[in-house]
Amino acid sequence: MKKYTVVSLILIFAVSVAVRLYKFNGPIADWHSFRQVDTAAVARYFVQFGMDPLHPRYEDLSNIQSGKDNPMGWRMVEFPVYQMIAVGLSHISSRISLDGWLRITTIVASSGAAILLTLMISLLISPFTGVLTGVIYAILPYSVYYGRVTLAEPLAVFFSVASLYCLVRLSDHGEKRPPEDAWLFIISIISSALAVLVKPTAGFLLIPVPYLLWKKYGFSKEFIVRSFLYAALSLSPFLWWRHWILQFPEGIPASDWLFNKGDIRFKGAWFYWLFSQRIANLILGYWGVVPFVLGLILPGGKREGWTLRWLTVGSLLYLIVFAAGNVQHDYYQILLLPIVSIYVAKGIVFMVTHKVFSRPMAVVMAGTCIAFMVAFSWYTIRSYYWINHPEIIEAGTAADKLLPKNAKVIAPYNGDTTFLYATHRQGWPLGFDIDKKIAMGATAYVTVSPTDNDWETKTLAEQYTVLVRNKTFAIIDLTKPKTVVKNTK
Repeated sequence: MKKYTVVSLILIFAVSVAVRLYKFNGPIADWHSFRQVDTAAVARYFVQFGMDPLHPRYEDLSNIQSGKDNPMGWRMVEFPVYQMIAVGLSHISSRISLDGWLRITTIVASSGAAILLTLMISLLISPFTGVLTGVIYAILPYSVYYGRVTLAEPLAVFFSVASLYCLVRLSDHGEKRPPEDAWLFIISIISSALAVLVKPTAGFLLIPVPYLLWKKYGFSKEFIVRSFLYAALSLSPFLWWRHWILQFPEGIPASDWLFNKGDIRFKGAWFYWLFSQRIANLILGYWGVVPFVLGLILPGGKREGWTLRWLTVGSLLYLIVFAAGNVQHDYYQILLLPIVSIYVAKGIVFMVTHKVFSRPMAVVMAGTCIAFMVAFSWYTIRSYYWINHPEIIEAGTAADKLLPKNAKVIAPYNGDTTFLYATHRQGWPLGFDIDKKIAMGATAYVTVSPTDNDWETKTLAEQYTVLVRNKTFAIIDLTKPKTVVKNTK
């Protein structure tokens, strides 16, 4: 490998890590915190109850997500590879919080994906395009924010890209190299299995796999055998996990709505939210659309073949199959970052190398597109870091100090578990039916609506012992009813 390429990889990784350290120590109460804390809580309970990946748990004991009461707090979604890595890393130093180690895991995975994309596109197209792909992936504000959150998606992208990179290297070998080919194939299978375990939707990024195997082996017996092995070994762990979690229906969130809730697929709203608001505005800051479209329509070279086209097909299928999920949540588009970064890089390389304009003019145009793309995307993304309700962190910290470790808390926050996570206790993220929740084990009520204007707070404060009540929050002990003195006169 040429020295300048090694230097480029080091710089890309360093820049990627550096920009993702912004507000590293902030609480998990920013954008999409409800999903972040559900993921982080699994790691927290691994620390508290022991590493048991077959029985992941989190804070929410309610029936909001699955429709069934969840008294054990099971969290049966993706296999907790992400949380296991973070908990393992947390043994390195206790000076960094568990939330910090979760973010470090995401940052390393995201930065690692930038490096692997650089290497893969350097093989498929050119070193310059590869380096630019890595830079774009590293600095896109959308990629930066979601490259430091406590979500499993960035790790799934890393494993997916790792699998593709190994197969690209394999298919790039003109002659057979048995030892190296075998290792590349094995690592690719392991990476794909981990990707699908971490996030099943990562399978859409692996759509190019059959093409890459065909590119290497043609329509031969070896192609059929290797394709079968790849599919069987990649999917078996995921299928086993899905079968296992059926034993815990109360811990499986409802997911049917993710596909096509409200028949939104191919409706005007589907096109508007995904292609206008998310891809064009949020990810590309409008100005990135120009190089993206150029990269999309440019024909692939001999080495590239149809690899990127199949990756595009997989990305589009993902948007189509999970239509409602992609419209509802913007973090779903994390899986689009590899193909978006590649096409933007291809478009910029075309702008500065094609002789449509003079070289100085082309460089200025490309630089302007990159600068405005980052600036206008950042204008929206910057608000994602904001803590819009710091009172839940203040109340949660107070509750953690006052309440017993085994307390079960009612922390009303419209069903959002962020407040509950801040208390470091299991419980319910919604009020109402307080007597039923007390019967199920609730021992405290924590609220950021502490005044008598809130009917529930007022009623409970009259019936139970108030531990703290100020302008910001109230903590009520549900195990200590107030004594009512009857008037006997």
